[in-house]
Amino acid sequence: MNLFFVTFGVFLLVMVGMAVGVIVSNRAIKGSCGGLNDIEGLKGACDICEGKKACSRRKKMERQLQRKALINELNS
Repeated sequence: MNLFFVTFGVFLLVMVGMAVGVIVSNRAIKGSCGGLNDIEGLKGACDICEGKKACSRRKKMERQLQRKALINELNS
């Protein structure tokens, strides 16, 4: 049983240390580059930036879609 309490204490200490590190560094926790917002065709925004900052890949894709729409409009 002592081993359990020692292990639990070590894990608790590590988690508290990581939490203090995030608070001290004053940075937002962010996810990876993937996820549901990275799926082509979905125009979702993440909860943190709310779509204010679009990655270069998304900007490029939006420009291509705008060009296609403009070409289709001109051809009509």
